[in-house]
Amino acid sequence: MIALEAIEARLATLADSAPAAGDAEEILGLGEAILEHWVRARGESPTEDRQEGSRLLALHRQGTREMPSFNACRESCRELVYHYNLLKWQPEHPDAGRRARMMALLANHLCLFVGGKLQTERLGEFCCASKPVRAQSG
Repeated sequence: MIALEAIEARLATLADSAPAAGDAEEILGLGEAILEHWVRARGESPTEDRQEGSRLLALHRQGTREMPSFNACRESCRELVYHYNLLKWQPEHPDAGRRARMMALLANHLCLFVGGKLQTERLGEFCCASKPVRAQSG
């Protein structure tokens, strides 16, 4: 299993290097790997199921069980899948590069959220801001 720090570094590289439609599969896979970290940290095995056709959304759903504050990253997951679908349906679209970069940024946001959530379960109770993490470091 790839470490969250390695995922975050790879996503930063992708976001900075003008990713292309061909990177969509990798970025979505990194998003799934991020959520697998969360599910495993909770002592569960990551699902292979699909929710609305997406494993990422099924992993998110699994991660919210008995943890409603994990819903704070729901829209990031949905947007990641949305941009993935756009790139798969229209890989030659003039906005393909922008869409792939948005995927990398969304996956990075998800990585930061899960990393913060692993530090403090209260993250996401107010919004997806990392106020509880900042309060611990001050």
